[in-house]
Amino acid sequence: MAAATTALETVHALIEHQARLQPHAVYARATESERHIGYGELARSCLRVAAVLRGHGARPGDTVSVVMPNGLLTLRLLLGAMHGGFCVNPVNLLSQPEQMRHVLSHSDCRVVCVAPEWEARVREIVQALDRPVTVVVADPEADALPGEKDEDTALATAPPAPGSVALLMYTSGTTGLPKGVMLTQRNLAANAHAISAEHALQPSDRVLAVLPLYHINAFAVTMLAPLAHGGSLAMPPKFSAGRFWAQATHTQCSWINVVPTMISYLLEGPKPPLAQTVAIRFCRSASAALPPEHHRAFEQMFGIGIVETMGLTETAAPSFSNPMDPAARKLGSVGRASGCMAGVVDARLAAVPNGVTGELVIRGPNVMLGYYKNDEATRASFTPDGWLRTGDLGHRDEDGFFFVTGRIKELIIKGGENIAPREIDEALLQHPAVLEAAALGVPDRHYGQEVGVCIVLREGVACTEEELRAFSADVLGRYKAPGHYRFVTELPRGPSGKVQRLKLLPLFGA
Repeated sequence: MAAATTALETVHALIEHQARLQPHAVYARATESERHIGYGELARSCLRVAAVLRGHGARPGDTVSVVMPNGLLTLRLLLGAMHGGFCVNPVNLLSQPEQMRHVLSHSDCRVVCVAPEWEARVREIVQALDRPVTVVVADPEADALPGEKDEDTALATAPPAPGSVALLMYTSGTTGLPKGVMLTQRNLAANAHAISAEHALQPSDRVLAVLPLYHINAFAVTMLAPLAHGGSLAMPPKFSAGRFWAQATHTQCSWINVVPTMISYLLEGPKPPLAQTVAIRFCRSASAALPPEHHRAFEQMFGIGIVETMGLTETAAPSFSNPMDPAARKLGSVGRASGCMAGVVDARLAAVPNGVTGELVIRGPNVMLGYYKNDEATRASFTPDGWLRTGDLGHRDEDGFFFVTGRIKELIIKGGENIAPREIDEALLQHPAVLEAAALGVPDRHYGQEVGVCIVLREGVACTEEELRAFSADVLGRYKAPGHYRFVTELPRGPSGKVQRLKLLPLFGA
């Protein structure tokens, strides 16, 4: 298979390959209806979508922004634009108005495709821009874009080059305005192949696509990876813990792709009958570290093995993965480098030995071109010899497995001692009343920083601060035990599911 896929270096080539190979096979289907898209129809619809975009004045290489929730038309729009050589910019629907304004302004988009419920906000934003932007209103579940014509399937243009930018996705940084990550056709195709190979996926495999398509994980793993192995996806309108298992069963999914937050919600929900889980080969957890307590509980409750992975927007999603063999996986590890090379460096950017904590760095065909219109940030994100700096703290063991302990910006330094927030989180998750925990450094005039923690309790379970203080002192020792506790109903998260710890600082008066 490797020889056959080496020439498939673009999203365009992946789609055309599957359309020739299995035109009548299903690529995507809805969970709430029998509507679906076959591979042959997908290739034809890509030509129609590109023709509509050209009709609105966009040219190959131009950016097309998409402000739409999940749906079969959203899929066709994103793939059709990339197939036609445009650069797609899926806008995070959870972003604040100012962030959305920044993205639509900074991206230089020529066309914005928007769901009806977002039309008013988007029109207000684009009318204030200093360039003309065409707004196309489209229902994500509609059969076609406004203006699509069947005869446009004859209007194919030259396919995009592997090095052309296919995706402009803005990061959800904890501070400052989002940065636009430029990913090429080659970046996206390389990771589609890598994901398919890593998980040994076959044409018979179908994934339940519950993550939003403005999320790099959903974009690369659930939308693009099936194009590499000829598999398919089943798409619900959104994630529902109550409907999750029934949706997976009804659409005959063989694997699921989720983030740790979803795992915690599924653990809190009712246990489904065995018939709803038995066909699922594995659960892929990504985007943020999965607490070992939740990992063990999920496997015990549902009988489905979890493959923990990790990646960044800057690496077109996954760069690390645990093996498919359950006996070879390591609990608490994001796995080994997948589809790329990875290492650990110190503050001087020198490689460190196995077992020593430092910053994780990545190099490979999945690594971004850079940040859009931000040369300074691009330079700062790479070492002089070309490795991408992830900003993640961690170490590699003697077997090549990587363990992530936190973000450099979020490291707690108490009295000169480094404390990884994840160590505090995992200790508190051992308490039966704690559903989620997020530790962070709180300014302290004696120690420089003291450990603070925000706690989400399990529904219907009571627990006092005094109980948690005693528990923490026992499992962490007095020095690492949090000095400050706050009980919250939820934790702030970015679109990838990562807890944005620095946003919790105001709760501690900082």
